Amino acid sequence: MDDTPHQLPSTLLALRAKAAEAGFTLSCEDRTGSLLAALAATRPGGRILELGTGAGEGAAWLLSGMDPASRLTTVELDDGLQAIAREELGADPRVTFVAGDGGAWLEEFDGAPFDLVFADTWPGKFTHLDRALELVAPGGTYLIDDLLPQPGWPQDHATSVARLLTDLDARKDFRCTRLSWSSGLLLAVRTAA
Repeated sequence: MDDTPHQLPSTLLALRAKAAEAGFTLSCEDRTGSLLAALAATRPGGRILELGTGAGEGAAWLLSGMDPASRLTTVELDDGLQAIAREELGADPRVTFVAGDGGAWLEEFDGAPFDLVFADTWPGKFTHLDRALELVAPGGTYLIDDLLPQPGWPQDHATSVARLLTDLDARKDFRCTRLSWSSGLLLAVRTAA
């Protein structure tokens, strides 16, 4: 079976070209994006959080799966990089862009929980993990990627990934599934409040 996604977001090629122009090489992998779109589609009227907008490819995948009543909040530290996403996706009323440190945003956020949290940066994954998980609604999904070795990983990063996976597997309030697929994923569903 070929697992190459066939339904691509209409904005993906433009986002990819602009990311390349900006020298950004860490965009969401297509198979991960396809999963994001499918997960977003399971949440009609859902509240979705993306930590790490990057140039917007993950956001494009999420928006492609969302229904008209769903809402996406996407947070990115690099305002210049997020500007690419705002330019291509900003006309969509379902998305709110937050430019700022994801860790600080997680600490300060006091709104309702999210049905889907995609942590694609350090805050919400390697830092501020407990806070990100607190923001997942009961029955909601937490997804992280980039868990398989990547070129350019810092020397001690494999240890950080192993510790993160162990911590998540030990939680009693989430059911976790590791996927040695795409860039290496972990999907966790909140089982208790």
